Amino acid sequence: MRLVRDKTWSRRGISLLWGPAALAELASPPDVIPIRALFAFAKTWPAELPSADGKTLVVAGMEGVIDTLAPDDAERWLEEDLKPRIFSFQEEYEGQAGLVFWLPSGRQRIHMTRATESYLWHCAPPSNGKTLTLGRILWGGAEADVGRILDTREKSQDCDGPAWIGLHHPRIS
Repeated sequence: MRLVRDKTWSRRGISLLWGPAALAELASPPDVIPIRALFAFAKTWPAELPSADGKTLVVAGMEGVIDTLAPDDAERWLEEDLKPRIFSFQEEYEGQAGLVFWLPSGRQRIHMTRATESYLWHCAPPSNGKTLTLGRILWGGAEADVGRILDTREKSQDCDGPAWIGLHHPRIS
């Protein structure tokens, strides 16, 4: 398991973030865009991104979309609608910018299966007990490249403890 203890995750690659302190350092509230705006940006990407001195785009709302859809529909939305926008972002900024998805309940909803190091998203009611294979869907199965973002301000640096504030993938393909 790869651990990420520096801030490079915020300026390159794709991140799923649930640490509120890290979000506050990264972007002010007006700089966080809704998921709908991400889809609009994908038509004409801005020259400068709103956060981290123009190097980061923070998006809220992915969690809400997933929760409103049935698991099969959520998987299809992630693969067919969201993932192409992620690819477009990577291509537009040539891997030199960070795309951060704010997932407030991510810590409780994302779990790793130790034996395979695969990440799962646990669905909300009424689909309790069902999961989405997040690693396969978003990262094309390249979970070995996923790093756990750790907050270095936390006393315990246990990768399963409170220091774990997100996931980062340097580049999906």
